[in-house]
Amino acid sequence: MNNKIKPKIEIEINGEIYNYKLFESLKLLDSMNSQRAVAKKLGIAHSVLNRRIKNAENKLNFDLVKVIGSKTYLTKECENLVEIYQKYNLRVKESDKIIIAGGHIVTNFLDSISEEIPFEIEVYGSNDNRAYELAKKGLIDILALDDPKLAFTNYFDFTAIGYDHLVIVSNDSNSCMDLKDIKELNGLNFISVDGTAQRLAWNTMNEKNIDYNIEKEVKSEIGAFKIVKNSENTYTFLNASYFKGNELLKEETKHVISLIPINNEKKEVNDLIEYISNEGQKLISREGFLPVKPWKTKN
Repeated sequence: MNNKIKPKIEIEINGEIYNYKLFESLKLLDSMNSQRAVAKKLGIAHSVLNRRIKNAENKLNFDLVKVIGSKTYLTKECENLVEIYQKYNLRVKESDKIIIAGGHIVTNFLDSISEEIPFEIEVYGSNDNRAYELAKKGLIDILALDDPKLAFTNYFDFTAIGYDHLVIVSNDSNSCMDLKDIKELNGLNFISVDGTAQRLAWNTMNEKNIDYNIEKEVKSEIGAFKIVKNSENTYTFLNASYFKGNELLKEETKHVISLIPINNEKKEVNDLIEYISNEGQKLISREGFLPVKPWKTKN
């Protein structure tokens, strides 16, 4: 399906519906200050435009326009209505850029390569769960996941673009690099990061009957990093692509970062995913991830 879809909005005020034609007319009137000029631009009779405005004024019980000399201006109340219309209209307007939201790790990667790829992208970093909420509302084109759990749970068709794993990070004085055996994690305090691949570390320690304590849960990897670096006897698991640490659970925490197309009506969405899965594998490798197609990184 290659049809060009352009959503148009209407606004309900005190039980009455006002459609986009009224607001688009008022927007033009605000810039042109002439009903005749606006009517000509819209391809309608001046009487039709005048009746459109008068009908709305009668329902609203206030004036939308005022005439000063030979020019027509919007009233303050009308300016407020047009501003509200513009705000909601922007939310449904199709962007020429590919809008991507997802976990901090994969979106940081995408943001760092945005000037090097043949696509215009706009990237928003959050966590997998919050980005998924945006995807459900149709506000993004691609959902980017730090952890494939959400994709598995919802049976999404995702494309793995690279591998990552977790490392143990702590204050330098805690010497986390000296940890050699998983049993040494017994009794340690950890900072958890919501919506990340840390579940792999917790699952592994649970399976090995390690007695550990989650001291606090935070929203971002940077938040966890700051806490452990400024705390005594506190640890966390962070992505090896961005942080240095102990690789004790490297194999147990290996996972993919992935992309899920949300807006398949935009051709560039799947083209971008295809690009990163092939030519873009060199960028994946350069940014600290393990490429899913290592042969694509060869010259």
